[in-house]
Amino acid sequence: MASPVSSTSVRSTSTTDAARARALRTSGRWQPLLVSALAAATLGASGIAFAQDSYPPAVQLLIDRGVSIADSFEAPGGLTGYAGDMQGRPVAFYLTPDGDHIIVGPMLNANGDNLTEPKIQELVQGPLNQKAWAQMGDSAWVLDGSADAPVIVYTFTDPNCPYCHRFRQAAEPWIDAGQVQLRHVMVGILREDSLSKAATILGADDPQAALRDNQQSYNNGGIEVNRERVSANSKRITANNRLMGELGLSATPSTYYKDENGQIQMQQGLPLPEDMRAVMGSAQP
Repeated sequence: MASPVSSTSVRSTSTTDAARARALRTSGRWQPLLVSALAAATLGASGIAFAQDSYPPAVQLLIDRGVSIADSFEAPGGLTGYAGDMQGRPVAFYLTPDGDHIIVGPMLNANGDNLTEPKIQELVQGPLNQKAWAQMGDSAWVLDGSADAPVIVYTFTDPNCPYCHRFRQAAEPWIDAGQVQLRHVMVGILREDSLSKAATILGADDPQAALRDNQQSYNNGGIEVNRERVSANSKRITANNRLMGELGLSATPSTYYKDENGQIQMQQGLPLPEDMRAVMGSAQP
């Protein structure tokens, strides 16, 4: 079980950070991590005795360094592709036909199409997102909008996060139109009083009203902390912090939604205006 996320390891993410946030959704997000594992494997290869198993030694080295293999697949050029995760992040690499060499990085065809990313989505990210969706459904979240709204969007929200605040402003037309219910998984990770504010919102008689209070008074410091609610609900917020860490998330807001094909997608950071249609499931009302 991962330790609770701390304010030193999680940041709120703005539109100006969009390129960095989007990189978390592409194959480039796993390259530095996997390259580090490969370097460690190379340095530590001598003297290692390999057990008899289904993986070639070059692949086993990465497994020994923390890579979990989800599946393998046939790749062009006689290569064998492997997809999995490392420290909660998707990874993919290719084994050469001689079985002795690993190639890290996205594979492109003659048209420049990324052939690796669909495999990451199919074999790793898709199942991870499905699991995350179920975990968030079981977490301590606050409904924002109508419970009858047909589109469900989960987002990790810190009461002190300026970009969570702006995301809620951007989502307002869909919420007010009854098209989207935004489910805020409340976390407390950015400032010293974030957990207290999150617990105050979660423990209110009307959590949705308390959430709205924090949104409307955000520029004046947000919701007033209620110590009784904090005592009763701090463990629930801590559990949400832990869930965020287990999912490998490093920014607020972090948002999960279903695309037009019903596949669960995840975006870290404040969505760009042109992304809102995809996240909300329709054009702005």
